[in-house]
Amino acid sequence: MNGTGTGADSDTGTGTSYVISPRRVAFDWKTTPLHWIPGEPTATHVINVLHLLLPAGERWFVKVFKEGLPLVTDPELRKDVKGFMGQEATHSVQHSYVLDHLAEQRLPTEAYTQHVDFLFEKLLGETPPFGAPVPAREWLRFRLALVAAIEQFTAVLGDWVLRAEGLDRAGADEIMLDLLRWHGAEEVEHRSVAFDMYQHCGGAGLPRYARRIEGMVVVAPVLAWLWVWGASYLIRNDPELGGRPRYTLRAHNRAVAKGLLPTWRELGTAIPRYFRRSYHPSQEGSLRRAVEYLAASPAARAAAAAVGRAAMS
Repeated sequence: MNGTGTGADSDTGTGTSYVISPRRVAFDWKTTPLHWIPGEPTATHVINVLHLLLPAGERWFVKVFKEGLPLVTDPELRKDVKGFMGQEATHSVQHSYVLDHLAEQRLPTEAYTQHVDFLFEKLLGETPPFGAPVPAREWLRFRLALVAAIEQFTAVLGDWVLRAEGLDRAGADEIMLDLLRWHGAEEVEHRSVAFDMYQHCGGAGLPRYARRIEGMVVVAPVLAWLWVWGASYLIRNDPELGGRPRYTLRAHNRAVAKGLLPTWRELGTAIPRYFRRSYHPSQEGSLRRAVEYLAASPAARAAAAAVGRAAMS
């Protein structure tokens, strides 16, 4: 197996075995304002689309990997996949709490998330939609290819948010920043697992590569569409904006210029990299930076301390 989280990784600087595992975290949303980047509703809501997509999306990741797990014969990959599943399940739960917080601030999201639920639970469920005659093994391989393509973007976004000093300069809410950076760090930490899972279960040769490309060709435009739709929905329904403003590329680009959102280049160049036959996600981001943040994350440290106190009592 090449490039998964287990095994020596020079990027951590440790040279020792590195194990992917879920972390207990808890976030207190009582004092987080609706516009958690002060005076920046567009940047706030573009990032908030994560909370709309991830609860259902990451539950779906876990379901797909659970289906594929019996096919995994490599013990190290099997260990990484189980760690990935645990992390993604935790991410889903924590982002769903943010949806509850938005609802408490008079921004309900069900009108949007019901479509996301339909996408993952029905259109991309365990059986092909509309009775399509796709063999079960091929349907699983297609969905594993989709997960690998999505994880390409989550790794890029995770690395970006760990480096996004513009969010600190803008006075972004510390609790939300910790959630995003804790999650982003774990995305960098397990950046290779979905790709390696697909490579392991996706067949061999040109068909496996072609299916990997197909996954990205499907994911990139659908993800862009969901993101624009989600940002538009949040801005249009924001009770503090009075329903007047709309999502615009001009406002988005202003936020990019301030360092509050990733550049289009950062996102766009992730696609041709993924298309290379020799590509592997271990090339994305800095595992060292991710591990350092996970060791410093206030939520992760607080949860670890609580577990330690409980064990001693």
